[in-house]
Amino acid sequence: MARCTAPSRGHRTASGAANCPACGGRYGRYGGYSSYSTPSYSPSRSSVGSSGGSSRSSRPRWSKSGSSVSYTFDQIQSLTPIRETVETRAMQQPELRDVFLCHAWGDRKGAAKELHDLLETAGVKVWFSEKDLGLGVPMMRAIDKGLANSRIGLVLVTPAMLERLPNESVADKELSTLLAGNQLIPIVHNTSYEALRNVSPMLASRTGLDTSEDSMEVVATKIAELVEI
Repeated sequence: MARCTAPSRGHRTASGAANCPACGGRYGRYGGYSSYSTPSYSPSRSSVGSSGGSSRSSRPRWSKSGSSVSYTFDQIQSLTPIRETVETRAMQQPELRDVFLCHAWGDRKGAAKELHDLLETAGVKVWFSEKDLGLGVPMMRAIDKGLANSRIGLVLVTPAMLERLPNESVADKELSTLLAGNQLIPIVHNTSYEALRNVSPMLASRTGLDTSEDSMEVVATKIAELVEI
């Protein structure tokens, strides 16, 4: 069984994670396409857990002083290129909404609506397929249309989404392009990245947010901070 090369302190660089026999699958390549490259950053340490290692957190450059939420190093590393996309698209197309929310039909009145409402309460302008797109539209079409009207996209990954993905003909090439362009953030809810990897290794290659680590309210707050200009 492959063992992680950094079990105590984690990986300090993306290349270190990619070279690890246990973690490389999450950060490396799939199907001949590069996943994504994360630019370097210099986070300031805001807190250190009593046990050190993965409990350490930092404040990303876009989070204002006095913010009520903290971020792990992995989250900052993953979200930093997304923030750069937000800044670029906000300058080029200021009329766009902040995010679009892609979700499974079965979540439209549950988890997806909860996240949508929390985001809007936090001041985020959301393109939501439940109100902005007709019924029965294929997921890649929803993503294309949502991204055309928004700066970045959120994919709410739930058990219902995992059931839907195999039937959506989500092409690895298309998904790779969106991920390499730093336009999509998976938000895992009531499932795991391991389960997502079994269905869509390409989408699972992008570390996002997970409601087993943060509440849905905290996830919404982090997204609101990420897209605020």
